[in-house]
Amino acid sequence: MFPLTVVADNINNAPNIGSLFRTCDAFGVHQLVLCGGNIELGRKMTKTSRSTEKNVNFSIEENALTVVKELKQKGAKIIGLEITSKSISVQNLDVRKEKNLVIIVGSEKFGISEQLLELCDEVVHIDMFGQNSSMNAVQATSIALYEITKQLSS
Repeated sequence: MFPLTVVADNINNAPNIGSLFRTCDAFGVHQLVLCGGNIELGRKMTKTSRSTEKNVNFSIEENALTVVKELKQKGAKIIGLEITSKSISVQNLDVRKEKNLVIIVGSEKFGISEQLLELCDEVVHIDMFGQNSSMNAVQATSIALYEITKQLSS
């Protein structure tokens, strides 16, 4: 288990939630926090999750801003996964000495809010080389967790 919390802000599509559970389970994430309205853990989600929701410590919270502020007050390093003018490649992020990390993932439509970005200690993006300018939030989360857990395990 890694000292990682994934905060998913307004990701409410059932297959994406199920995939987040699978990804968090695969990378040994300590906790998944699903934030926002309309989050349902129904049959569509469990079909995609392949029962990993039973293995992942998770909670459902209304407000991501409140959650992230509380985690930051407890000393967590806050990392936003978002393409911005100031973001760095996730490959250039150095977290080898960190003891408590939070990764914020925003919705596909709107990304991470400005208020949440202001709380971030680092904002990272995934380098992309094709024509598309973004990728699915869960795919990006998987890539970021791979890079981060690779550092934490070395």
